[in-house]
Amino acid sequence: MNYFAHGLRHVERPYVLAGTAVPDWLCVADRRVRARAKRAAELLEDTDPRVAEIAAGIIRHHRDDAWFHGSRAFVELSLSFTQRIRAALPPDEGIRCSFLGHIVVELLLDAELAERQPERLRAYYQSLETVDAGLVQAAVNRIVPAPTERLAEFIAAFLRESFLWDYADDKTLCMRLNQVLCRVGLSRLPDSFAEVLPGLRGDVRLRMGELLPVA
Repeated sequence: MNYFAHGLRHVERPYVLAGTAVPDWLCVADRRVRARAKRAAELLEDTDPRVAEIAAGIIRHHRDDAWFHGSRAFVELSLSFTQRIRAALPPDEGIRCSFLGHIVVELLLDAELAERQPERLRAYYQSLETVDAGLVQAAVNRIVPAPTERLAEFIAAFLRESFLWDYADDKTLCMRLNQVLCRVGLSRLPDSFAEVLPGLRGDVRLRMGELLPVA
């Protein structure tokens, strides 16, 4: 699952919402740092209710991810996407195609959710705007074994960029995918990759009901 799928049901609770984004924020802002659910659970009774809510959001993120990645729909779609992406791209070592097969399912799920509920995505960003990014970073640093000094700054950039809106358009989604590929040291996609995306969008649309946890 990606940001919006994780946070969709928690928009009215800004610090829970932020917590659902923390593991993914860290993957970009400071990849050496991981916020684990077990450590987050130690803060569920914190005297600051905002800290407790951040911890609850982190735990929810991991719980939802475990369900999502184990779901039949995700497994089947990611395998199908990997095969179709491999057929559409020049030969490579295969890592890029399997990586893309995984993340494209997640990003297209966010895109479909945003298309169906654009007002909810606006509310998602508005809710996060009310969060104290410094407090989020401080709470995370009580959970992780090695502290991060980059998270608060990244949260501001995340809000400024508002890139979840870009997933609706095939060309801008390709741009965002290339940013991810460059960040992890994989080769960029050709412009022609945009032609593959409409069919993949349709497959995600057909299986939406199977891609979201019921509670």
